[in-house]
Amino acid sequence: MFIETTALNKILLLNKRIRAIQGGTSAGKTIGILEDLIDRAQRDKKPTLTSIVSESMPHLKKGCIRDFKKILKEHNYWKDDRWGETDKVYTFETGSQIEFFGADQSDKLRGGRRDRLFINEANNVSFQAFEELEVRTREFIYLDWNPVSEFWFYDEVKGKRNDVEHIILNYLDNEAIDEQTKKSIEQRKGRKGWWQVYGLGQLGEVEGKIYIEWQIIDELPHEAKLECHGLDYGYSNDPTAIISIYYNNGGYIWDEVCYQKGLSNKQISDILKNQSNAPVVSDSAEPKSNDELKLYGHTVIPAEKGKDSVCNGIQLVQAQRISITKRSINIIKEYRNYLWEVDKDGKILNVPEKRFDHSMDAGRYGMSYLLKETEIISNQFKRNLHQINTNK
Repeated sequence: MFIETTALNKILLLNKRIRAIQGGTSAGKTIGILEDLIDRAQRDKKPTLTSIVSESMPHLKKGCIRDFKKILKEHNYWKDDRWGETDKVYTFETGSQIEFFGADQSDKLRGGRRDRLFINEANNVSFQAFEELEVRTREFIYLDWNPVSEFWFYDEVKGKRNDVEHIILNYLDNEAIDEQTKKSIEQRKGRKGWWQVYGLGQLGEVEGKIYIEWQIIDELPHEAKLECHGLDYGYSNDPTAIISIYYNNGGYIWDEVCYQKGLSNKQISDILKNQSNAPVVSDSAEPKSNDELKLYGHTVIPAEKGKDSVCNGIQLVQAQRISITKRSINIIKEYRNYLWEVDKDGKILNVPEKRFDHSMDAGRYGMSYLLKETEIISNQFKRNLHQINTNK
């Protein structure tokens, strides 16, 4: 039996074709939808096919697939031989199947029909993808999202069809939430925009987003040149974040290498040794760790720190054209949620929140080093040119 929460009960009351669930963080949206779809697949009299779709397969692996497996394993339903790792399909004893694929897989969008559909974080999926999936779905469709801004649901679906139900959930609807997460959410009540979206689940705009207008790309171009690795140390409470930074056609590409808690310096070294060789630009506040990585044979460059170094580094990064590979799930998540702090009156401060900053710090270390090196080379070139002109 699944944990009965207010969120789950509200989800189970939906009965129209398009079941739209808007909500804040930790509201139980995704878990509730997955529990309903699993329960239906287990009770089907005739085999059905359910498709669970998000923006990409890496996004699904870190989100819905992980949650799906966790639910089945916690209730002792999971059977290894029923899971197809290659095609990401689980077959239940009833013969019903739940499959997972990314909205970026065009052949899947225009493929065969299904009985049920769940588009996770629908605001990151195009309206064209929704239409191609919707028209090939027989029974019903779940949509869920955090309401950070309006998207196609509000313009093209809600109010234009008579088969739509739309509900709003927030963390108070999820009685399964742990106390620490609840307190963390409520500590942000003073942040008006954040609280409206992630606390209350209401449509709004999160104020104080640090980076904007970055692009998500399918993969690294073969001609992209690796410039360095950025490293932000973590251990018990925070993950160690390692990203590779490439230069390509006038812009920079960030590619996720590691985002994991509990790593020793030896394990970090092993991960780096599996990457192409490049300088490692790391947090200078960890001299002992930096020295240890040097002993393992890495070229380690401590990031320069000082007054205003964080803000100056952020300005340097934002002035560049930045892309993120779609497999870099944690970089994407941090990019979308990296915010300036605000005071009790809602005034934005020049200090980044210490929340979604691990990959962002690693990237800033690397970019600050690269851009400084570029500036040094440029200034040297100008001095040489000046000397040549003087000697003529």
